[in-house]
Amino acid sequence: MIHYIDSKRLSLEQLKEIIDKHARLVLSEEATRSIIKCRKYLDDKMEEIDRPIYGITTGFGSLYNVTIPKEDLSQLQYNLVVSHACGAGETVRPQIVKLMLFLKAQSLSYGHSGAQLITVQRLIDMFNEDILPVVYQQGSLGASGDLAPLAHLSLPLIGLGEVLYKGEVRSTAEVWAEKGWEPIKLQSKEGLALLNGTQFMSAHAVWSILKSMRLSRWADIIGAMSLDAYDGRIEPFLPLTHLLRPHTGQISTGKKFIELLEGSELSRRPKEHVQDPYSFRCIPQVHGAVKDNILYVKSVIENEINSATDNPNIFPDEDMIISAGNFHGEPIAIPMDALAIAMSELASISERRTYQLIHGLRGLPKYLVANPGLNSGFMIPQYTAANIVSQNKGLCWPASCDSIPSSQGQEDHVSMGSNSATKLVRVVDNTETVLAIELFNAAQALEFRRPAKSSPVIEKVFEDYRKLVPFLSNDTYMHPHIEASVKFLREENYPL
Repeated sequence: MIHYIDSKRLSLEQLKEIIDKHARLVLSEEATRSIIKCRKYLDDKMEEIDRPIYGITTGFGSLYNVTIPKEDLSQLQYNLVVSHACGAGETVRPQIVKLMLFLKAQSLSYGHSGAQLITVQRLIDMFNEDILPVVYQQGSLGASGDLAPLAHLSLPLIGLGEVLYKGEVRSTAEVWAEKGWEPIKLQSKEGLALLNGTQFMSAHAVWSILKSMRLSRWADIIGAMSLDAYDGRIEPFLPLTHLLRPHTGQISTGKKFIELLEGSELSRRPKEHVQDPYSFRCIPQVHGAVKDNILYVKSVIENEINSATDNPNIFPDEDMIISAGNFHGEPIAIPMDALAIAMSELASISERRTYQLIHGLRGLPKYLVANPGLNSGFMIPQYTAANIVSQNKGLCWPASCDSIPSSQGQEDHVSMGSNSATKLVRVVDNTETVLAIELFNAAQALEFRRPAKSSPVIEKVFEDYRKLVPFLSNDTYMHPHIEASVKFLREENYPL
């Protein structure tokens, strides 16, 4: 598969397809023309300019008033990249680094950044060859762009740093020698174009949204299995109630549960109880609110990945170079914090359903084993889920409400969106594990309802799940079963 980088609006679904199908990127003729035109305009402008232009003929940050001689402008950009490569902490996972490469190339392709064609092409070559720079999670304030992470992303362009290539971390110089690639000599403004931008935040957001969309669909499937295993009522999912409070996600969740449980013997049989706990009865309201939030954040991030987010912005047709603030992460930092809260709630209600299943109610044995006492059964997986849900609550403190001034007060309000981004990934991963634990419990509980059956859809999920995770008659080593449950959620295609 080939994907042409151009000015057409890119959706997250298209981006997912590009990654999943290992598409090769190619610059379109339109993008090539735009990049060359902008670079030529900037080079020509440098010959006639009689005033300082931030980041092009000046220093950076609070050094904006220091004019740099023309003969030092290339060295200025080199110095910028190497001095800003100050990342710390854990490395960014390869899937997200690959997204960063794509998003940086996409942003530079619009022809408002002044990058050389060879610079953008090298980013694309690295993407196509799966040569992934080693990038660190800590270092960005999410305001002047993701400076430190993007510096590490850019080091290989000038022959420095390390890359992950064919499963091994190696020096860039060594890999470049194998490829016959020469380090790029950065021209005026290029280092700033590479480091100013929101691609670290945006790549984390893209990864998180795509996974959140999948987990949201899984939450409905798992919740439906739990509902039937708990002998829950179907009435809270009927459309009449939701039409009285017409939130889109609430309506769609109610409809989805009716579809998932169509044909279920367990749903149809008479109930002794009048009402279910909130974790079952309020699924449409909670799952629905999560769906609505995911769609909102998705719309914001799609705007972001179709934007030029460096500074200054160059407008050849208008003969203008404008220093502004498109690198500021606030537009995506707040939504990422909101998505973390939403996904945390999806985990929270899931853990409560797990708790209800092991509680020994409605004919289910305590801890979902036939001989509790001798066996602890499913007691401790719920503890694990509770631990993870509690950790999520701490991670949901919004990073975007913090700001620490930097650069001698010139950069006096920052978004801290990079922290929003890395926390969001952790919350999404945690939510996946909590849902996997619920599935582990729901499948076990469903077997105690035999010979009654759930719906054909739920029984098919159950049948496939049992190929990986067995029914447990007695206590056994549980960790591998939880890991297998997580694997099942990642690899099966029901939610697609």
